Amino acid sequence: MELSLFETVLHWAGGIFALGVLGILLFGIWRGTRRPADRTSGMKTRWLRSAVFYLAATIVFLAVSILFWKPLPLALSPQLRLTCALLGALLYFPGLALLLWGRLTLGRMYFVSTSFSAQLFAGHKLITHGIYAFLRHPMYTGLVAAGVGTFLLYLTWTTLAFAVFAPFVLLRARREEAVLSAEFGEQWKDYASRVPPFLPRLKKRGSESTNPRGD
Repeated sequence: MELSLFETVLHWAGGIFALGVLGILLFGIWRGTRRPADRTSGMKTRWLRSAVFYLAATIVFLAVSILFWKPLPLALSPQLRLTCALLGALLYFPGLALLLWGRLTLGRMYFVSTSFSAQLFAGHKLITHGIYAFLRHPMYTGLVAAGVGTFLLYLTWTTLAFAVFAPFVLLRARREEAVLSAEFGEQWKDYASRVPPFLPRLKKRGSESTNPRGD
């Protein structure tokens, strides 16, 4: 397969996958805006509960992304182009898959947060099974991996911005952990002591065994 055709296939596959994941995330956010909120950490912002806000934000995000979807002024050799495409794909597709896995595992407990505010639902449950038995924030890990991967895969100004700003989502973890700790107390402390935030542990801590469901 010619390099240009290989890149085209990856680009189209990546775009379709990303739109599918975005649709699933937006559906979860829309459903979350219809459920009563409970405990909040940080600022109480009404726009976090507005479906209109998320619709407008998505439209602006897509418009800006398209506007700056221009190739970077790079003259890469075919070998380097192939390397970037392969490394990008190895980060981008698993990253999006991890993001999707986390979203689907959360189910009805999924909602969006910011660095300034995180909200739980009335009757919220702590999710500790599936991918959450191995990582406390798998969606953020996946988002950072996909952000770096999309830059290597597409090499545009838009994807460069994704790669630069993606790590900032990790700041949301502190806000989310504050509200989860306040809500679930010892249950959260026990879970957080066993499960790392962003990268899985390669070795068990001492003689501690890992409960795959986190119960």
